[in-house]
Amino acid sequence: MRVFLSLLLCVALSACGGLAGGADGADGASPARDRAEAGWVDLFDGATLDGWHGYARADAPAAWSVQDGLLTFTPGTDDGGDLVAPGTYGDFELEVEWKVAACGNSGLFYRGEESADLAPIYRTSLEAQILDDTCHPDARFPSHRAGGLYDLYAPTAQVSRPGDWNTLRIVADGARIEHVLNGTRIVDAEQGSADWNARMAVSKFRDAEAFPGYGTRRAGIVGLQDHGDTLQVRTVRIRTL
Repeated sequence: MRVFLSLLLCVALSACGGLAGGADGADGASPARDRAEAGWVDLFDGATLDGWHGYARADAPAAWSVQDGLLTFTPGTDDGGDLVAPGTYGDFELEVEWKVAACGNSGLFYRGEESADLAPIYRTSLEAQILDDTCHPDARFPSHRAGGLYDLYAPTAQVSRPGDWNTLRIVADGARIEHVLNGTRIVDAEQGSADWNARMAVSKFRDAEAFPGYGTRRAGIVGLQDHGDTLQVRTVRIRTL
């Protein structure tokens, strides 16, 4: 009997231990955390520009390179231009870590159309502004400040980190657009809404000939802007929704 009870106790303890260990997984990782991280695809591998190319061209402009593991735009070369990530995306969550030069300007494009007839990229793409708000003259316009939806929605909070790394997350889910900068949601917009259309009507994008179909696309490319200032990027990742 004592042997039988001992066996029962061992089985019970093993089951409990298995349950306790299983809460975090065999490697100690949390299933909830694993689910939160699931589905992300790195668009930049930290070593090459594989898959990246200039807007409406097959290769990457020479101004873009990988330096010390960072995707880098270096001004001063004759071969510049905007850089496009591999793939096209509809509903997605996109995360980019960026640092721009002192008093610098750049941008993160999304939901744009790629065609030589529609160049340059900003004619069709929504733009999340990348800017040093402390000294770039564009910062005098609220909708041109870091993290804003360029010329449409100003950031609702000033949370950028000039001279340091910033994490920008964009959620594009149907008509809903969100920009989250350094953990704070600073843009909340809806494409095609009355508010959106009112802002479009007083923006630079109201010229339908210059900006065909601007703000109406629900899918497209992702890209980085050549605005003539040094830009460094260390993370570009995306997951579809």
